[in-house]
Amino acid sequence: MRLSPGKTALVFQDKQETFLEIYEAVQEVAGKLASFGVRDGMYVALLGRNDRETFLMIHALQQLGARTVFLNNRLTATEILFQTQDAQVERCFYADGFAEKVDGIPAVPFTSVMEAPILNVPLVSHFAMEDVASVMYTSGTTGQPKGVMQTFGNHWWSATGSMLNLGLQAGDSWLCAVPIFHISGLSILMRSVIYGIPVYLEEHFDEARVDAFLRSGEVTLISVVTTMAQRLLDVFTTRYHPNFRCMLLGGGPANKSMLEACFEKGIPLVQSFGMTETASQIVTLPPEEALLKIGSAGKPLFPAEIKISEHGEILLKGPSIMAGYLHNESATKAAFDEDDWFQTGDIGYLDDDGFLFVLDRRSDLIISGGENIYPTEIEHVLMAHPNIVEVAVVAASDEKWGEVPVAFIVAKEAMDTALLSEFCQQRLAKFKIPRQFHFLDKLPRTASQKIQRHRLK
Repeated sequence: MRLSPGKTALVFQDKQETFLEIYEAVQEVAGKLASFGVRDGMYVALLGRNDRETFLMIHALQQLGARTVFLNNRLTATEILFQTQDAQVERCFYADGFAEKVDGIPAVPFTSVMEAPILNVPLVSHFAMEDVASVMYTSGTTGQPKGVMQTFGNHWWSATGSMLNLGLQAGDSWLCAVPIFHISGLSILMRSVIYGIPVYLEEHFDEARVDAFLRSGEVTLISVVTTMAQRLLDVFTTRYHPNFRCMLLGGGPANKSMLEACFEKGIPLVQSFGMTETASQIVTLPPEEALLKIGSAGKPLFPAEIKISEHGEILLKGPSIMAGYLHNESATKAAFDEDDWFQTGDIGYLDDDGFLFVLDRRSDLIISGGENIYPTEIEHVLMAHPNIVEVAVVAASDEKWGEVPVAFIVAKEAMDTALLSEFCQQRLAKFKIPRQFHFLDKLPRTASQKIQRHRLK
């Protein structure tokens, strides 16, 4: 705000606001949140949308020194209840329309916040690098989601590393049509205030609208997952504006034909690799290498380091890597090796030039439309059904979503798949519900009794 008060900070629903205007609005919201007892160091859950109100709430909570626990608005009430309890949140605020998702949780709607009196409270004067800024839940292979603690230092170094790789130019702006409750979206908000550039915030991804932005010359960078890139390709007619210089691709591997189609059309696609635990991209393919290294995620962003373990696992070190898992020392300890390398659980290799190629986003991880789905989490839900003896969930290819979950079940007696789907709907977000249920007499296993998922695939 002090450095560039007159520059555009936010463009939402075609309305532009400067950094000074946003700062004043954020101060007001912070004063209103303070009237609900929000204070420095408190864990506060936030269930919002990609809109101006949520944008202001995120920045206001930071200004009060609160640690925001981001709730995915696609989750069920059961999943949200677990996360708020696990994080031991003291306050929860939600966007109107999500009341049923916070059932059983003492929560305040945004409407009540906006109508509250403004308390005159001191705002944070200095953000310490080691302070936790945000918490985002990611499912673990144990099936229980874990709260990833991201510090201000993590966000700062992620933004700095990205800038050193992609550059920062006068007139840059970032279009955000990815969810701001995910690290892909929040990292754009953090870059905006660090770089002093505008965010073009979109409530939903609308390929026709985004296509128009990329032709207008207003937007220079955008973050996408593979399904978004494919939808843009489907409506592509003529080349984008020369100002548009980077389409940052994350959220899982892209197929070679899609990458080649982007390059043919002159779309400046930049591949990357990152996770919630690395505060967004930590490996990125430099634009000048994009054609030479098709399929590579690139090289680590300075000053991050990368190596491959003897088992082929991708290991990382760097200042953008999380402080740990919230209230979960054992999981934090298990995530790092004896030399403090972060163990991603992903399999890959480095070529002779030091470029990373990711072979598998964990052998069992399913990436559906950019959302991470862990089979174990779905398996835990299905195993709670009294008629199910054994279950294994694997990924099936899907033209629209890339991958979708499919369940293989050993049951005591014949089951109605419609009722089984309904059972899942009450306990899982829609994108996690298996698209198909297959019934077997027994699951294929190794000699050591481990399920052979590759045979099910």
